[in-house]
Amino acid sequence: MTPQFYTAADGTRLAYYEVGSGRPLLLIHGYISDAHTNWMKFVPTAQVIADAGYRVIMPDLRAHGASDKPHDPAAYPKDILADDQFALIAHLGLTDLDAAGYSLGARTLARMMARGFRPGRAILSGMGLEGLTEADRRAGYFRQVLTNLGSHAKGSPEWFVEAFLKTSGGDPIALNLLIDSFASTEAATLASWDFPVGIVCGTEDQDNGRAEALAELLPQGHYLPIPGNHMSAVTKPELAQAMLAALQS
Repeated sequence: MTPQFYTAADGTRLAYYEVGSGRPLLLIHGYISDAHTNWMKFVPTAQVIADAGYRVIMPDLRAHGASDKPHDPAAYPKDILADDQFALIAHLGLTDLDAAGYSLGARTLARMMARGFRPGRAILSGMGLEGLTEADRRAGYFRQVLTNLGSHAKGSPEWFVEAFLKTSGGDPIALNLLIDSFASTEAATLASWDFPVGIVCGTEDQDNGRAEALAELLPQGHYLPIPGNHMSAVTKPELAQAMLAALQS
């Protein structure tokens, strides 16, 4: 995919990609990943959704992919990823769209909605209740991985995260700084969302808490289980099918 670029409010240059035409869908990738890795590399999730009649817009989050990866801590204030997505929506002139995210992408979308963003339909994937209400619950784990590269036991969870970092070409310094920007969303705020939200999550995925509990809390939440754990679910064709089911229900 060929990136296009826009500039965030603080001057950071950010990349995004588009495929398809039709109703806009903002599709946000997860932590240490990027648009291509999350949505096209293993299975063509974005293309499947585009073929169903959507204009799929995929940002590379700040500190990821083809976007800038600042090493200045000042570039990572709370909620900066939500701010960046608001800037992208404004850059594209969008006023009516759907939105979806995986893992950190889901948390970013949740922060946007907590601040008033109302997509027609929303999808939080690879995400559970605690991953939104306790945004820093895994911060220490990722800091330990990123600051001790090369020392993790082969086959350990940390080793697999490091291997994924190498695959995606991630910048450990920028990714470590980005953790400071993560913000939690109160359960009462989640319970106030009166619009459809699909919760798509692997049946073996507990990394971000309980997906079923999140769906139960949301007034129009709908749980759509797919095979896999947090790392493997994005490699399954069922991810695209579940997302389409949530968008079209």
